Amino acid sequence: MVGFNRLSLIATAAAFHQSALAQLQQPLIADSASRGDLDRLGKKPLVDTELLQASISIDSLFERAEALYDLAKSSEDEWNHPTRVIGSKGHQKTLEYITSEIERLGDYYKYSTQPFPAVMGQVFESRLVLGHTVPGSATAMSLTPPTAKKQPVYGDLVLVDNVGCEASDYPAELDGNIAFIKRGICPFGTKSELAGAAGAVAAVIYNSNPDGMSGTLGTPAPHHVATFGLSGGDAQPIVEKLEAGEVVDSIAYIDSIVNTINTTNIIIQTVEGDPDNCVMLGAHSDSVGEGPGINDDGSGSLTLLEVATRLTNFTVNNCVRFAWWAGEEEGLLGSDYYVEVLPEEENRKIRLFMDYDMMGSPNFAYQIYNATNAINPTGSEQLRDLYVDWYESKGLNYTFIPFDGRSDYDAFIKNGIPGGGIATGAEGVKTKEEQEMFGGKAGDWYDPCYHQLCDDVGNVNATAWLVNTQLVAHSVATYAASFEGFPEREFGQVLGAGQEDRMYHGRYLVR
Repeated sequence: MVGFNRLSLIATAAAFHQSALAQLQQPLIADSASRGDLDRLGKKPLVDTELLQASISIDSLFERAEALYDLAKSSEDEWNHPTRVIGSKGHQKTLEYITSEIERLGDYYKYSTQPFPAVMGQVFESRLVLGHTVPGSATAMSLTPPTAKKQPVYGDLVLVDNVGCEASDYPAELDGNIAFIKRGICPFGTKSELAGAAGAVAAVIYNSNPDGMSGTLGTPAPHHVATFGLSGGDAQPIVEKLEAGEVVDSIAYIDSIVNTINTTNIIIQTVEGDPDNCVMLGAHSDSVGEGPGINDDGSGSLTLLEVATRLTNFTVNNCVRFAWWAGEEEGLLGSDYYVEVLPEEENRKIRLFMDYDMMGSPNFAYQIYNATNAINPTGSEQLRDLYVDWYESKGLNYTFIPFDGRSDYDAFIKNGIPGGGIATGAEGVKTKEEQEMFGGKAGDWYDPCYHQLCDDVGNVNATAWLVNTQLVAHSVATYAASFEGFPEREFGQVLGAGQEDRMYHGRYLVR
């Protein structure tokens, strides 16, 4: 398997401390005499950020990426293309691969899995007709149920009062018809459930601005109905007709499934290090159904695996916990579950959580989550500044991006654990200013293959991936050695304004 010789040598060093191997490793140590003394005593040096960074190998990362793509291809018989979506053979083999690579590291880590039930959905076909038009922006919501009997349903479009967050907003004439609901305040799932409870056969939620809109209904509820998202631009002429008293007859059709499968998180923790002061970092092991997900988030998962491997050459003062989350693409399911069932006393042991999702976008920018202490758990800003200081020390540009709930840090910060992370961009568009800062092409997505079949090995930028893996190594080494200067956990801290009203949960809009 990938990296067999290198990992075998590390395991041998850990078990037998052979002098020949110690000689091979001496170039990694600034003071070879000191390292020689440590080896003879059967000890390893305390983790050092420069040494850990220097040990990162881009060749090893790409060897792992090739292996991951081969695993994604195992889903071709079911999905007709490579993918590592939860429930697929590709994802199961991804979990097996991560496990086998960890097993090579001997007893340096404690290994555990965390099975959990994951809700996932798939829309096979959808169509919406409003009067005599077929709006181009109409998109079936994620986790929407199908229309009745997976057949088209017919009815008049009924304009819901206000923004549809109260049962009283839904008029009696909605029974047997299609609800037309403005976006705002409450989650999409609440609007769909209230529409269904009022007897609607389908619902359309339109944006409060001209832009297109797609989101998720979230956790299935008994009264959810087939639900579309619609741009405000397409909705405005329809709203005007309804407000003028015109009848708009409509047709809605969604063929979809929503079901629950079993999947698992993988967690490892160093045997050594203070277990009451733990550094935690994570990436997600799954992809979307549309492709193999080598950048999203194979790059993050493999970065964690590479750093975890190289860390075995050192001792740590504080425990280090790595997590590979399942179900991120379905709505942060694995990380949500982990934090939800985490006992309070265990929550208190995690000093911070670092999220690493998409480390090598081809049209990259070096992005740092703008996590401030003002609206996040105290310590989030200090982590942000660690990334800033590192990029500046290397003479590299960086940008801040919203800390808005779009990745696996969300559950941690909502439960009082400081958090942050870095990324290189997804479907956002690179600006001219960013082109001057990072190269690449202004006007294009940071990752032109985001959530597509072409997110393969060739979709990862080697420079960005290596640089960011070295930064991940720095973040691990810094806090594994010491939390000096890092704030103590604050318990009972009140979340800042807007923290509970995030627009995103994972990749989906929720309200």
